[in-house]
Amino acid sequence: MKLTCFATALFAAGAMYAQPTLEKAQPALEETIQSVRARSAQLKDILLRQMPALRNANVSGSAVWGQDFLFAVNVPGGKAPTLVLNDGVGVPMLRTDETSDIWYRLEKMRTGVTYGYQIMADGKALAPRADLVGYNPDSYAKAGVAQGKLSEKFVLTSKIYEGMKADYWVYASPGVDASTPAPLMVWQDGQGLINRNQGMRLFTVTENLIAQKLMPPTVYVLIAPGFTPDNKAMRAIEYDTVTNKYTNFLMKEVLPEVERMYKLRGDGYSRAIGGSSSGAICAFTSGWFHPELFSRIHSGVGSFTSIQWRPEEKLDGGNLYPFKVRKEPKRNIRVWMSDGADDLENNHGSWPLQNIQLANSLKMRDYDFHFRFGTAAHNGSQASLDLPESLAWLWRGYDPAKTEEIYRMDPAEKEKPYYRVKISNREAW
Repeated sequence: MKLTCFATALFAAGAMYAQPTLEKAQPALEETIQSVRARSAQLKDILLRQMPALRNANVSGSAVWGQDFLFAVNVPGGKAPTLVLNDGVGVPMLRTDETSDIWYRLEKMRTGVTYGYQIMADGKALAPRADLVGYNPDSYAKAGVAQGKLSEKFVLTSKIYEGMKADYWVYASPGVDASTPAPLMVWQDGQGLINRNQGMRLFTVTENLIAQKLMPPTVYVLIAPGFTPDNKAMRAIEYDTVTNKYTNFLMKEVLPEVERMYKLRGDGYSRAIGGSSSGAICAFTSGWFHPELFSRIHSGVGSFTSIQWRPEEKLDGGNLYPFKVRKEPKRNIRVWMSDGADDLENNHGSWPLQNIQLANSLKMRDYDFHFRFGTAAHNGSQASLDLPESLAWLWRGYDPAKTEEIYRMDPAEKEKPYYRVKISNREAW
């Protein structure tokens, strides 16, 4: 039997599961949690309205509201499935009514961490492990906080990538004035960020931070990977290739279109770039080749591996970045990285080990960096959990009167040792 988690997103380096979320706004989710706790007689219908995918057998869903974590699954057969959290002991799920195939479990758990979970039936996992985010308070909409404006979808046809079409959206946060040049942040895989109630909750976090003056009013460019005229996916070529081609694409083709809508600051001090997986190495590559254009870098489960290593074409792979950082001239960049111990291991490389290697290299060269290493797999859960902290850290000290700053390692980081690895899931000999 195969179980499917709905609302998944696939990334080129492997399956990267977006956190399954309920489809209605947050107040409806809070009401659903209350109905579950009260064991409403209409509970099955309430869950199906919120999670329509549960009408299909062997489909699961999950959602979080504060400290309430809700899990639901459609498992035919009448025998209770079990929920396993963080490789612990399975706990039985509850049936919504005596004849229903819809089962659920509501757990009260702490926020500020990620949780791995699996649903089991007859002692077998019905799907690969998934991760849930215990969102922090700034990931929830707050009364009185202004919201920004998201554009319609635009489609760009590239000359640099020979006819490739790419979708993109433009978001202007509260405080952006169309007549005044604004700070900029580019996000790869932007199609996965445009729903404010899902995944990273980028817009909500940004609006809360701006209201607290923890980051400046900013224009986001959310760009999706493109496709060639014959429908070939270009994501790995755009994102994982270690050259400045993608940055040229942004500068010469994308941003001129954005500036028809909003004026943008041109100094690298006022520009950031971020992404997850291959989108993260893409962000790092842009800052590495052009720190004068993008000096603030946000990396989640970065694919610092050999996906586009092509020695026969004399093209470096991202697997070389830990060594390039150690041996090439230092760049003036500020870097936030996060990864998890259960990230990918495949023929392209080891995501956890490469991220640790890169973090140690950045430390060795006194870069202004921060590395968060959790337990999550290859998904956006750690980056989603950290987003209020990571954006505030990335933009800390920003002064609109300045156009440059020499980034220096935080003294607290200087006092810390290099990262060291211990084997925890098997004997070391």
